[in-house]
Amino acid sequence: MSKRVAIVQSNYIPWKGYFDLIRAVDEFILLDTVQYTRRDWRNRNKIKTADGTAWLTVPVKVKGLYEQRICDTETENSAWAQKHWSSFRSHYGRARHFACYRELFEPLYRREPPHLLSEINRTFIEAICRAMNITTQITSDADYTAASGKNERLLELCRQAGATEYLSGPAARGYLDETLFAACGIKVTFADYSGYPEYEQLFPPFEHAVTVLDLLFNVGPAAHEFLKDVTSNTAFPRLAPAV
Repeated sequence: MSKRVAIVQSNYIPWKGYFDLIRAVDEFILLDTVQYTRRDWRNRNKIKTADGTAWLTVPVKVKGLYEQRICDTETENSAWAQKHWSSFRSHYGRARHFACYRELFEPLYRREPPHLLSEINRTFIEAICRAMNITTQITSDADYTAASGKNERLLELCRQAGATEYLSGPAARGYLDETLFAACGIKVTFADYSGYPEYEQLFPPFEHAVTVLDLLFNVGPAAHEFLKDVTSNTAFPRLAPAV
């Protein structure tokens, strides 16, 4: 039986392509036992405002350049959660479908958030998947036995997960050794994030590289019409968001 797997670091309220990757696979493994990277998508993402894009950042404690994993990264405080929700209310309160998803997301920001970044990211990723009716199994690389080496780690995760195909982000083309995977009977496919259609977004000009919550708040149940199959670069209206 075929099984497609993707392996990616957890991100904070990721963009739409991240969720197209999730829904394109049978199992999505969060790769959080690896090095935390600064100024990256791990603890921040962008929203649209009347003045352009703005960052929403979860403040974290950084111990050193090469001394901490994503799964060990702690937040500095919990005040960020209320501030982020205030930003959503301020900039998306008039979005056509903001009220539809407020009941799902507001409690996540109002309650005391987890102190580990990985837990925060996974909480929001799973909540967004519920909002978009994505039922892919989400696991952690910590559920498996780790291997050393960038390629070897990914390959071993695929093997332990029973994968017959590994769906990778396009950035990995520069380092992924496909021959190692082929030797184990695992096909490698690279996601294609080009060709996304634009939607009616607040505060033009249009920007693709923002949190997927922008899509949900603006378009609501029609969000699936603006997603795609990242394995074939075609429209992929298979799943509609829940309301």
